Amino acid sequence: MDKLMDTPWFLRLTALFLAIVMFYSVRVAEENSAGKTVGDTQDVIRDVAVDVYYDNENLVVTGVPETVNLTIDGPANIVQTTKLLKDFTLKVDLRSLPMGRHTVEIQPENMSEKLRVRIDPATVEVVIEEKITQSFRVDAELNERLLAEDFNVVKMEVVPKTIQVTGAKSVIESISFVKASVTGDKGLNRTFEQQARVRVLDKDLSKLNVTIVPEQVTVKVEIEEYNKEVPIVLKVRGTPSTGVTVNTITTEEKTIRLSGPRKVLDQITEFNVDVDVSEVKGQGNLNVLLKKPKGVSQMSLNQVKVKVDAAVSDGDIDGDAEADTDTEVDNPDMPVDNTQIVTKEFGNIPITVKGLDEKFNGSFVKPEDGLVALTVTAEQNVIDALKQSDFTVSIDASETIDEGEKVLLVSVEGPPDIVWKLSNDKVTIRIELA
Repeated sequence: MDKLMDTPWFLRLTALFLAIVMFYSVRVAEENSAGKTVGDTQDVIRDVAVDVYYDNENLVVTGVPETVNLTIDGPANIVQTTKLLKDFTLKVDLRSLPMGRHTVEIQPENMSEKLRVRIDPATVEVVIEEKITQSFRVDAELNERLLAEDFNVVKMEVVPKTIQVTGAKSVIESISFVKASVTGDKGLNRTFEQQARVRVLDKDLSKLNVTIVPEQVTVKVEIEEYNKEVPIVLKVRGTPSTGVTVNTITTEEKTIRLSGPRKVLDQITEFNVDVDVSEVKGQGNLNVLLKKPKGVSQMSLNQVKVKVDAAVSDGDIDGDAEADTDTEVDNPDMPVDNTQIVTKEFGNIPITVKGLDEKFNGSFVKPEDGLVALTVTAEQNVIDALKQSDFTVSIDASETIDEGEKVLLVSVEGPPDIVWKLSNDKVTIRIELA
C-alpha cells in the first residue's frame, strides 16, 4: 500500500479527483447565491388587473391592457400566500406625463421583497389624448327581411333623437355611424316600439371604445300594409227621369288610397265609382258608398260626394223647375223643392265595431271614448222627426287578422232624404287577443 501511494500516478490521480470535487463545489455555491435557494418555487398568476393613474376628467388613455400575467419566484410559502391573497397591485402612473405617445413600465406594489417578479408584458405603449364630448343623431335600422310579405316600414322614430358620446378626440373624429338596431321575429306586420342599444361605429363599421349617454334608446317602428293611390273615375249608370238632362258628374275626391297584397293592387290602375242617375230630379249632390274591391284590405274613403250638374226641361212635374238649387241630396229619391233645409247635430254617438273575430278584443285609441258627432241636413219636417237612435255608426273589422293598431273607416246607416257629416270619418282601434 505504501509503495502504491509513493508512485507518481497515484498522486496525480488523487490531485485530479480533488480538483474536480472543488470545481463542482464552487459552482453549486455560485448557483445558490445567484439563483434559487433550497425550497424555492415558481408560479404564474394570470389576468391581474392593471390600475392606471391619470387625469380622467380631461384626458383619455389608450394602450394599457386591462390585465397582464404575473410570474413570481421565491419561497414556496410566500408564493402560495401571494397567489391566494392577491394583496398586491400593478399600476401604470401617467400623471406626470404630457399628452402624446409614451412607453411606460407596469410597476408592482405591495409585493414581498423575497419574491422575484416578471410581468408579461413588462412595458406598454400608451397614448394620452384630450377627452371631448359631442352630440350625435341616432339612426334606427331594421332588417327588412323580417317584414311580412306586402308590408313595409313607413317611419322609424328614435327617442331621444340624439345622444352624448365621450372619448378621445381622435376617436370622436373617426365616428361615421351611430346606429340603434331593432330586431324581432320574422313576419312583422304591425307597428311596435322597442328598446335598442346604441352602437358607435367608424367608416369600416368597427365598434369604437367610447362612453355613450344614454346607452339605450326607444325606437318606434310604424309598419303598414302595401298601399297604392289610384285615381277615382266616375261612371254614369242608369237613365235620367223624363225631362231631366244630366250634363256632368264630378267629385272633389280625385284619388283613393288602397291597401292590400301587392299582386292585387298592381292590377288596379283606377277606382271606378258607379253613379246611378236614374232617380236624379235635378242639380244637387249624391253621397255614393264605395264598394271594396276583392282582395283589398282597406280604403282611405268609404264614400264620395258626387256633384250632379243637371237641367230640367220646362213643363216637367211641379217643383222640378226649381231643381237647380244648391241643395245637397244623399239619396236619388230625395225631392228638391222650396221646402226649408235645416241642419242638426247629434253628439256622442257610439261607434259599433262589426265583424271582429271573437278571439280579439278591440279598444278605441282615437277617439278614446269611441264617440263621434253626426251633423245632418234635410228638410225641416224630416229633421223634426229624427232621433239619435235612427242612426247606426260603425266600423268594419271583419278583415282584421292580427293584433296591433288599425285605422278603419267609419260608415253611417240612417234614414233616406238626408245628408250627413261625421266629426271623424276614420278611427284608430287597438286589437288584442281576448
